[in-house]
Amino acid sequence: MTLTWDWVDFVLGVVASLATSWLLVSRLERLGERFGFGEALLGLVAALAADAPEITSAVTALGHHQASVGIGVVLGSNVFNLAALLGLGALVAGRIVLHRRVVILAGAVALWVAGACLLVVERIVDPLAGLLLVLAALVPYVWAAGWSERRVARSARPGPALRWVAAAVADEELELAEAIDVRRGDWRDGLLAAGSLAVVVAASVVMERAATGLGTRYRLSELVLGGIVLAAVTSLPNAVAAVHLAARGRGSAVLSEALNSNTLNVTAGLLLPAVIVGLGRPGGGLVAVWYAAATVGSLALASAGHGLGRRAGWVIVAGYLALVVVLVG
Repeated sequence: MTLTWDWVDFVLGVVASLATSWLLVSRLERLGERFGFGEALLGLVAALAADAPEITSAVTALGHHQASVGIGVVLGSNVFNLAALLGLGALVAGRIVLHRRVVILAGAVALWVAGACLLVVERIVDPLAGLLLVLAALVPYVWAAGWSERRVARSARPGPALRWVAAAVADEELELAEAIDVRRGDWRDGLLAAGSLAVVVAASVVMERAATGLGTRYRLSELVLGGIVLAAVTSLPNAVAAVHLAARGRGSAVLSEALNSNTLNVTAGLLLPAVIVGLGRPGGGLVAVWYAAATVGSLALASAGHGLGRRAGWVIVAGYLALVVVLVG
């Protein structure tokens, strides 16, 4: 009977978490529009909302001292994001054209975060030091997302670096403006966002606990449970949205969603809770290395080819499938 209820709880948790996350994203986008967020900053808010299932599942696992599950959810989701958002997106669209400045700006932050995450998981630095390292890159990036070419034009003496950042943000916003087409929100959207967040958190907690019970029953390792099962399920909203954007030719929006989602996963789903509850004796070093390598490889392919074609898409997807084989084996 326990096994049956674990399956019921897992399926209901998945359905409720994923369905409600869409409502949460749409309402937060409307509120961002109301408060005058730029498209790049609005994209960051949307990525944070879409990441609610994996972040909640990872925090729940860490709170129950299941470090390998929590690490697996975050880093497995990040590798899955690269495969499903960039790799599968390139396969569906045939080619994702990317602005070079967007690849450099977003890619630099993504590489820095992946490196800091690897240092923490390998216990080279403690979680607090890792969080500070991530914030050292994330805070300036969020600040840069608020810049526009108009603000630079009003500056007394904008330097070359500031003009370059503004141009990169402008390149990103050209596509995000079409990808995120929303009306201004009001107080009702705020209430719906708060209610949706509560449902997503509750459903994700139920899903994670049920998955842990099923994993024990079927003798799955914590890394398989977190890095494959929970990681893939909780990342589905991002994957569906990215394939849709790629099919519409919104390459920079796809790249921004993938990299920003991964950055927020590491920050809110791993490092911040690890500072509070600790990591204990985590496994997951292999997944951390794979995530860092997949980030480097995906960005190298995107930069070298001025985008991603089907061949590059197959390479990225194959990298994820190889991780699955290694973990299961």
